[in-house]
Amino acid sequence: MEDDSIPNSMSYGEITPEEKQWALFVHLSALIAMWLGGLAILGPLIIWLVKKDQSQFIDDQGKEAVNFHLNILIAGLLLGLLAVPLTLLTVGIALLLIIPVAIALFAASIVMPILAAMKANQGEAYRYPFVVKILS
Repeated sequence: MEDDSIPNSMSYGEITPEEKQWALFVHLSALIAMWLGGLAILGPLIIWLVKKDQSQFIDDQGKEAVNFHLNILIAGLLLGLLAVPLTLLTVGIALLLIIPVAIALFAASIVMPILAAMKANQGEAYRYPFVVKILS
């Protein structure tokens, strides 16, 4: 049974190569923005804001990328805010949990956009797992 909340490529009509390319860029731009300044959300946000009115597919994938990176940003900030008090309260034992979670967040922020870009380049709508939809 298909989930109707996840649109497939058929719901967008014919997706042009240019649309696929911009959807690829919206996902991969996070890696460039992260490398240049540390805020991975800027790349997808800028491309989405510029291109969202030109294509439903780019709009959808842009929202998906921005939502993912907002979730990563919020999770990272919460982890950072909790790290110091928890580490002090547990005399460092909390680092056994905090460090692996931080590594997992960092790895996800690199691997997931690459997977999304590959799917978008094939004309498939990619959905990041475990993402709270902030933009809808």
